[in-house]
Amino acid sequence: MAMEPSVEFKPSHKPAPHGQNLGPVPADELIDVSLYLKPRPQPTGMTREASARHRHTAHAPDLAQIMAFAKANGLDVLEAPLGRRLVRLRGTTAVIEQAFGTKLHAYRHGAKTFRGRTGMLRLPPDIADITEAVLGIDTRPIAEPRFIIRPAAQKGTSFLPNAVAKLYNFPTDVTGAGQCIGLIELGGGYDDADTRAAFAAMGLRPPEVVAVPVDGGANTPTPDDGADGEVALDIQVAGGAAPGAKIAVYFTVNTDAGFVDAITTATQDATNKPDIISISWGGPESTWSAQSRNAMTSALQDAANLNISVFVAAGDNLATDGLTDGKAHVDFPASSPWAIGCGGTLITVTDGKISAETVWNEGNSGTGGGISDAYPVPAFQSGITLPASANGGGPGRGVPDVAGNADPNSGYDIIVSGQTQVVGGTSAVAPLWAGLTALINQNAATPIGFIPSKLYTASGVTNDITTGTNKPAGSEIGYTAGPGWDACTGLGTPDGAALAALFVPGTS
Repeated sequence: MAMEPSVEFKPSHKPAPHGQNLGPVPADELIDVSLYLKPRPQPTGMTREASARHRHTAHAPDLAQIMAFAKANGLDVLEAPLGRRLVRLRGTTAVIEQAFGTKLHAYRHGAKTFRGRTGMLRLPPDIADITEAVLGIDTRPIAEPRFIIRPAAQKGTSFLPNAVAKLYNFPTDVTGAGQCIGLIELGGGYDDADTRAAFAAMGLRPPEVVAVPVDGGANTPTPDDGADGEVALDIQVAGGAAPGAKIAVYFTVNTDAGFVDAITTATQDATNKPDIISISWGGPESTWSAQSRNAMTSALQDAANLNISVFVAAGDNLATDGLTDGKAHVDFPASSPWAIGCGGTLITVTDGKISAETVWNEGNSGTGGGISDAYPVPAFQSGITLPASANGGGPGRGVPDVAGNADPNSGYDIIVSGQTQVVGGTSAVAPLWAGLTALINQNAATPIGFIPSKLYTASGVTNDITTGTNKPAGSEIGYTAGPGWDACTGLGTPDGAALAALFVPGTS
């Protein structure tokens, strides 16, 4: 069957990569592609298993079209887990370039080498109509871990993760037993000895931790990598808050394909069945292609439809998110309307209680937050007053939704490679809220799932943070905290007992 002439797939547009162009990718190099199908209508309230069955039927015609496209272009179909709306394809560079109308070059940027392309991919019109994203052809790193190590010489206070949970009044009559927290990691690894030592320091039994490989990712502790600290922080904070919960760590590669694939894997994982996912990686919203954002946001919406709570760090580089173009930038995927974005604070503790709490801002680092340039105001924020965008644009999704202790100056004591470090960052806040959610879920009839619609209409369940800004030192780009929701700390930090009573009346 002759294929129709291809058309530009506009959501796939990418700018030229940064870095040194090393020349064309070898023609015989094998490339794996994650092709995500556009969502089709689906009943709400389905289980993972029912959702997967429904999609295998609903997307069967789409799969037939993709398989015909693959056959006509010499592509292999590796797998088609339609519960994830995913078709995995493989071909050599020469085949991929021909099939998708692109040219691939190798690049080096810093210590990283990757494949890159410029402009848009091309697809036959009938394939473009059913395709949400074609990921994995370009492998430039997409995200960074959102944690910061406090220098040994820098003074400050620090706390064991379970002590922070206590400061925020987390329920003490539950442990998260029977729950599973999924952690998404784009690098690094954990050492069981570190986990045992960290939980011994907290006076807790270590949780069950399992590694789940995605797209060739693996639990590979590499002390020089830096990402090991992220993995340790996530495990030790989530487990410190909910020591009875199982922790499934989804290791993947740092590409847009790897990131989305890990989330869809966790969402549809019928073995570990995480009902809470914590994500401590991200990048400026403007650096993501439209198709990557679309695929990620659909994956997060799929999670919400399955009653899975997804908490995402809002970034550690203040309102500019580390870019120097003179504009404000929110971090993605925290800015997705189907993520629960997590900002950061500095806490002061007196006599075992938080006596003061302000926005985390150290001048060159601090909590992300702001107004999205990509997403409109979601329904759950329609009842609050959002500030004007610092970029002068129209209204948009406000980030973050909630917050928690993140300043390294009131940081978390964690153990990495046998050594105790004091760590901060919004990376700590996502697993903290994930742990709290595991505690609440233990008593709930069903997992509490995507909580913003209820959070934004409740009162007295968060600690309102009214002092501070997320403006970089010497800059006026950013936002100021104040009463109610703000673009630094969202609705505020958790009152664990009040939140438990909100979602499961009669508990605390």
